[in-house]
Amino acid sequence: MDLKNSPSSEEITSLFANSDPDEAWTKALSIVKRINPDYDPTLARTVFDDVIRIFRGEYPGYCTIKTLYHNLPHTLDVFLCAVRLLHGVHVSGTRVTDDEITMVMIATLMHDIGYAQLLGEDSGTGAQFTLSHVRRGVEFMRRYLADKQFPPGFADPLEPIILSTDPSLTFPQLDFPDERARLLGKIVGTADLTGQMANRTYLEKLLFLYLEFKEANFGNFQNAHDMLCQTKKFYDKTLKKLDEEYDGIYAKLTFHFKDTLGVDNNYYLESIEKNIAYLSKVISLDEAEYLSVLKRGGIVEKTQTLRVPNQ
Repeated sequence: MDLKNSPSSEEITSLFANSDPDEAWTKALSIVKRINPDYDPTLARTVFDDVIRIFRGEYPGYCTIKTLYHNLPHTLDVFLCAVRLLHGVHVSGTRVTDDEITMVMIATLMHDIGYAQLLGEDSGTGAQFTLSHVRRGVEFMRRYLADKQFPPGFADPLEPIILSTDPSLTFPQLDFPDERARLLGKIVGTADLTGQMANRTYLEKLLFLYLEFKEANFGNFQNAHDMLCQTKKFYDKTLKKLDEEYDGIYAKLTFHFKDTLGVDNNYYLESIEKNIAYLSKVISLDEAEYLSVLKRGGIVEKTQTLRVPNQ
């Protein structure tokens, strides 16, 4: 690699800085335009804006989404990872259509929308829907597309594509209408896993995820430290799923970075590997000390002021 022309550390860090919706949309659209300069983003932008409104509590009939792990930056992480992966797949020789671009964008934007609570569902944070949130998201997607009069034929393939992010299902269980929809499911499922695990505050945010799981009475974790200790096993299972169920399609991200940054790197995998390497340091410390090395984002301080809501 030519070090003189390689991306700066700031450029690499910015890949995973997705808290600003306007910046995230600008990044995504610039990538999509590399696939097709004439792509019409109208439908995708409509969904994008409405999903932002739901997260912020500005969408009719819905409360603000209060889950702290499955929050708006998480959705934007997955959204951008999917767009980059879609571009990598395209550059590698598997050409994608405009409708397929739109479907991937909709699926990632809506994959966690099932955490949204209807007005009147005010108890808890929405984490009580941990086991059902993906199917709730599918139900929302079908109502939404019908209300907005999206083109017929969008909803049916979108259902299994969104369900590709459901951890309670294996990918072979899903019923896709054709192999192209199956390819999009692999992209979306891969982006959900790699997008979140590559986040630079992933380890800190696991403390939020522990609180969500505790609220949902999900998992067998004794405490947050125990969950971090078990994350290494989750990582190993995730790699197996990425390789065996999603056919290692994450490797196509290298094509994206080669085309956009001129380097043969897969920055998502590199970031994940750094997170997991640091995790080894974290879990080597006892429960009294481990929080002292989780310093990003002010997350530790915030978790210490929270309690699990009553259902």
